[in-house]
Amino acid sequence: MTSADIRQSFLDFFAQQGHTIVPSSSLLPDSPGLLFTNAGMNQFVPIFLGDRAPDVSKWAGVRPSKDTRAADTQKCIRAGGKHNDLEDVGFDTYHHTMFEMLGNWSFGDYFKQESITWGWELITKVWGIPPKRLFATIYNPDKAKGDPSERDQEAYDIWATIFRQEGLDPAVHIVNGNKKDNFWMMGDTGPCGPCSEIHFNLLPSDDEAEGRKLVNASSPRCIEIWNHVFIQFNANADGTFAPLAAKHVDTGMGFERVAGIHATTGGFKDFSKDPSNYAADVFAPLFKKVAELSGKTYQATVPTKREGLTEQENIDVAFRVLADHARCVSCAIADGILPGNEGRNYVIRRILRRGILYGTKLGLKTGFFEQLVTPVVESLGAVFPELKAQQTIVQRVIKSEEESFGRTLEKGLSQFQFALELNPNTKVLAGAQAFLLYDTYGFPLDMTQLLATERGLTVDTAGFEAEMEKQRERGRAAQKKEIIVAATEGEATDQKPTNFIGYGQLTAEATLIDVVKADKDVFFVFDQTPLYAEMGGQAGDHGAARIGSQNFAIVDVVKDKAGRHLHKLAPACALDVSTLNSQPSTSLIGQRAQIGVSPLTRRAISRHHTAAHLVHWALRKVLGTHVRQAGTSKTKERLRFDFLHFEQVKPEQLREIEHLVNEKVLDNATVAYAEVPYADVKGRADVLQFFGDKYGDRVRVVQIGGEPAKLNGYSMELCGGTHTATTGEIGIIRFVAEMAIAAGTRRIEAVAGQPAFDLVEDHEAALKTVGAKLNAGPLDVAQKLDALLTHKAELEKKLKAFEQKAAAGLADDLASKATVRDGLKFVSAVVTADAPDALRALGSQVVAKLGEGVVQLGASFGDKATVVAFCSPAAIKAGHQAGKIVQALSAQLGGKGGGKPDFAMGGGKDVTKLAEVLR
Repeated sequence: MTSADIRQSFLDFFAQQGHTIVPSSSLLPDSPGLLFTNAGMNQFVPIFLGDRAPDVSKWAGVRPSKDTRAADTQKCIRAGGKHNDLEDVGFDTYHHTMFEMLGNWSFGDYFKQESITWGWELITKVWGIPPKRLFATIYNPDKAKGDPSERDQEAYDIWATIFRQEGLDPAVHIVNGNKKDNFWMMGDTGPCGPCSEIHFNLLPSDDEAEGRKLVNASSPRCIEIWNHVFIQFNANADGTFAPLAAKHVDTGMGFERVAGIHATTGGFKDFSKDPSNYAADVFAPLFKKVAELSGKTYQATVPTKREGLTEQENIDVAFRVLADHARCVSCAIADGILPGNEGRNYVIRRILRRGILYGTKLGLKTGFFEQLVTPVVESLGAVFPELKAQQTIVQRVIKSEEESFGRTLEKGLSQFQFALELNPNTKVLAGAQAFLLYDTYGFPLDMTQLLATERGLTVDTAGFEAEMEKQRERGRAAQKKEIIVAATEGEATDQKPTNFIGYGQLTAEATLIDVVKADKDVFFVFDQTPLYAEMGGQAGDHGAARIGSQNFAIVDVVKDKAGRHLHKLAPACALDVSTLNSQPSTSLIGQRAQIGVSPLTRRAISRHHTAAHLVHWALRKVLGTHVRQAGTSKTKERLRFDFLHFEQVKPEQLREIEHLVNEKVLDNATVAYAEVPYADVKGRADVLQFFGDKYGDRVRVVQIGGEPAKLNGYSMELCGGTHTATTGEIGIIRFVAEMAIAAGTRRIEAVAGQPAFDLVEDHEAALKTVGAKLNAGPLDVAQKLDALLTHKAELEKKLKAFEQKAAAGLADDLASKATVRDGLKFVSAVVTADAPDALRALGSQVVAKLGEGVVQLGASFGDKATVVAFCSPAAIKAGHQAGKIVQALSAQLGGKGGGKPDFAMGGGKDVTKLAEVLR
């Protein structure tokens, strides 16, 4: 069987048992607590928690069967946080940053009997793994250590029956495990249960006693291949365990592990060779490409240490690293995780840079990594179609990253070597040096540690972290934040969120329930309000409130931790409130109020918010679906939209995006919203939702185009903001700027509605002014300006020729006035020059005309004096050095300078002494 055959046979086997075959979920996880999708069960967590009924047969892209049974192959990354295999990749043959997990699940359907029996049937009867080489672990708590629950006798009895039927002794083939090895928990509380692992003896001999000794002993010759988790309890906060109403099965098998063993053993027959995941043919296209690029051969050697490796061991480690990292980076980018400076994006950048570093060990030049994408798509594209769909984007992202890192890689390696040469006897690389490599040359700390380990050194990580903290402090000091004390004080249990009623109305009656003071500001809190509070990048509304005969202007609205809307009063109104509230008899709290939104402000903000949705849609349409919102600001004056993208948006692309959004404005499509269960839209790629946002059971989907509430628009996003009723209300959208704000993050600034019309008017006025000065109409301005610039360039060329002629004449004059000492000619003079470079050129001409001698010239430029010195070869031989001459002259001028023996340049601020020092 090929690797693809193994994968397909697993899925087909469970399809025959009534399982719905589900596509792999994205490596970008649903849970904000995860860096990456790191297990097959991640996408099924809501079902395990009871937040969602089993409905997998209705999911997109499935091979449907029962709703209560599922199977898949899931892409997983374990390269950060709790699960991190990055540093082991390459140095052994079974760790990966990205791997596939084959799994099958039961949601309150079958349990231990079916799971274990089917598992045994697949691996022994379908795949042909020798039963004698297999061992099962079951949960047996160590009560002395406080392990939870009881021994899993049910799993033991099932396994005992199976082994006896095979003529094998259960006492040998069933191994007890404690909480660490055989009890699975989703967290400190929540669903949990015992698990049963299947371990495979890969020793040359199938001796059962020897194989048993290696179970859970971290030996590459006896490894776990499949874990069956039986979720049957809920871990309570008090430390007790209650049986679940519905019991579930969650299994996970390492695909590369099984495929590698199959390849190494010739179909589970010959166990003489050391097992290796990398023997699986899923890696073959990558190894072939690396060999083609490097001219080197993979020989599967495995080092026993991290330093002092042989040449072939270094080559083989590099092959494994490149094969693994190319798969990881390609799959991550295809799922929209672009290399960046924070979180998961930084992890992907680290992995890519680690791969580039290992490429240098094979003699590969920057630019090679992009070429590894094609073999990744060749081996994985059939099972993960997003790789094929995004191949061009993946290659472009990697190319951009390689070019960026390539510019500093060689300098960083030189700096690393320089640091070692400064302290040749040290065994520890200073934290400051490691930070310099990180901050200046883009070397992640683990990359520096890798370079150090290869040379038998360690890195002062504490010193590195100290430098990092200094940088964070500088960043914090540079930030100015408005801190509203009211948002964090008085977290009384009776505080309830304000009821927002502003989607459908701009005025309302409400009761004032609190007056909050923070620094110089005063805030009103009502039981309900039509005024939108700043959230999701949308600015808070302006408005007014009338209480009795008093009118109060509201200049902003924010939320506190309890979800209350804090209506910020204008300064003058704040003073009035302080006076009124000083006496209980005039207190405003408890009084009825009429409150209203400023319609002009609300409409202006809403135009920019709906425009932001159109910009997001158009960016994804023109640049690719990898584009994701990374932050927005929608105010009455403008729109700022930050997004993840790997390169500058080309001018023609920007024009196309602006054209598309204005085309949709003219289309005057309906903008509608619908509140739906989050479970209904959670997995839909066409409904944009933002990682890290916490969504409740019901969400608000804002839809542009299509039929209202049918969720069939061309733009659909989960959004709690306010919008126009149609796109036509926006009026016009104009882009003001496009720029980079961080590596991999771009920003578009735009205006809509009246600010956009104002911008057009300003541009037209400026164009008319320029046209009038050029005596040209609007359509002729560019042509007239080109002609003027051409004429200017011709005049500058002529002027330069005159200047050169004048300089040549001045050089002749200076050379003719040279004095002679000891057979050398000397020129020292103060001259007039347009710029320091012109002074340098003049000095060069003079020394050339002298033949052999010394030239020192000075000139003033504003409030600074500049001096240059030139020494001919004979002058240098006679002991004259331009660097020392300039050093002395600059010191007399109150400055510094120096240079080489033949030429030097410097100066100072004391212009008045220039003639004196050059006598």
